[in-house]
Amino acid sequence: MAARCVVPRRGHDDRRGVASAPVAAVEVDELVVRYGDLTAVRGTSWQAQAGAVTALLGPNGAGKTSTVEVLEGYRPLAGGRVRVLGLDPAGQHGELVRRMGVMLQRGGVYPTMRAGEAAELFCAYHGNVRRPAELLTLVGLTDRAGSTWRQLSGGEQQRLSLALALAGDPAVAFLDEPTASVDVAGRQLVRTVIRQLADRGACVVLTTHELDEAERLADHVVIVDHGEVVAAGSPDELRRTGPAEIRFGAAAGLDTAALAGRVGAPVREATPGEYVVATEGTPAAVAVLAAWLAEHDLALGDLRAGRQRLEDVFLRLTSERSAATIDEADEAAAATGPRGGRRGRR
Repeated sequence: MAARCVVPRRGHDDRRGVASAPVAAVEVDELVVRYGDLTAVRGTSWQAQAGAVTALLGPNGAGKTSTVEVLEGYRPLAGGRVRVLGLDPAGQHGELVRRMGVMLQRGGVYPTMRAGEAAELFCAYHGNVRRPAELLTLVGLTDRAGSTWRQLSGGEQQRLSLALALAGDPAVAFLDEPTASVDVAGRQLVRTVIRQLADRGACVVLTTHELDEAERLADHVVIVDHGEVVAAGSPDELRRTGPAEIRFGAAAGLDTAALAGRVGAPVREATPGEYVVATEGTPAAVAVLAAWLAEHDLALGDLRAGRQRLEDVFLRLTSERSAATIDEADEAAAATGPRGGRRGRR
């Protein structure tokens, strides 16, 4: 009989006669992870709900993998508290494993094992909750059942890894870069499978460097950098943060000074052919911008006023932290003498 993707709820409150709110499927409270003298995760706190996709985003070295490994019960924590489906991942690991699906970016499959054999093995691990053929059909690999892992393309390997993570019909699934190396059609299939998993009540936590993918898939986003949470919320909430600006595409190398003079606000070329105007995206400002481009016979490309992409938010937040870290390092260096001694203040 298939395991139900249900998260425990708090008990009925007899004093008030009402049921309290459901427990978060994943709870991270002041988590600290250390590797010797290096602190990889610095007291982060966040939650992920059942029936939703939570994307954990951050640059390389931000602490994403360390966090997920603690949640899976494969790495000890140095401080704080985590719970997955109400369980301690380390102390109650055996119970959690029966209800958890884990997708590794590198698969964890023997190179000579056939796709069908891998599906059979993983289904057996979970008491045959699901049928191997069902898993392969789910990810579009029915015709590749007889192919070995090494014979599969990178995208097919990712799809098989996803299928194996779902062998136990998990109540919580941790997915590492689920669309890496997957082609366009395959990505659409992976998105559909993940969305269906969440719609059935499972909690899905995914890590990815594909910010467009996170924007399409996630109900909730947690951005981490230097081991700390720098922002959290729905993609729409995060897109509405930050400075007022107009972003547009046009030919590279525009006279930004001349355009700034016309719109009455600073203009910069963020990347070749992509510009940022530091002003509110009012109809009047957009009309002035369009008129200036028309006067110079320039085509207007992508236009976004008052609403950023998730990628814009991510780059702004992580760049700000990187700049702050550099500034702190510069200040420390300036206060240190040439022999490493602390200079007195005059």
